[in-house]
Amino acid sequence: VSGLAEIIKAGFISDPVILDLIEEDPAAARTPEGPHTAELIVRSIQVKADVVSSDLKESGLREILNYGHTLAHAIEKNERYKWRHGAAVSVGMVFAAELGRLAGRLDDATADRHKAVLASVGLPLTYRGDQWSKLLQTMQVDKKSRGNLLRFIVLDGLAKPTVLEGPDPAHLVAAYGEVSA
Repeated sequence: VSGLAEIIKAGFISDPVILDLIEEDPAAARTPEGPHTAELIVRSIQVKADVVSSDLKESGLREILNYGHTLAHAIEKNERYKWRHGAAVSVGMVFAAELGRLAGRLDDATADRHKAVLASVGLPLTYRGDQWSKLLQTMQVDKKSRGNLLRFIVLDGLAKPTVLEGPDPAHLVAAYGEVSA
């Protein structure tokens, strides 16, 4: 199930058909024998291949593959890497969607779709609410930050990833409130 987070990420940043296939039969998406499993894998790999081949010199486009990963990496570090990567990315995508919504960039329906799709395949949507200050501190030293500015990949709409640099601190707190358990 954890690996589905990266597949779902590919759907949100580039190929919404992935999301449609999962929504059609979430239980089937969880099994290797599912009718769309091979297509989901191929589509996800194609998204990554297209992004990487378009950005061989790592000039910026490749950064969209980090959607959900800024918070995810902080969660993984906080958990001493005992959380599965996909579980952390799932929570990170919900956070990024909420951050995008609060910044006025992402519509409510697409933000809400994150929770629906991720929950439908059994991925977590929340993390411990009392850990925000530790996670924020970890994110501030993340390789994706520039100086003291936090950088997040957010969506301007479905399959429209962009960089949000230096988000409003109140938006960060509110977005974390949406993923706090």
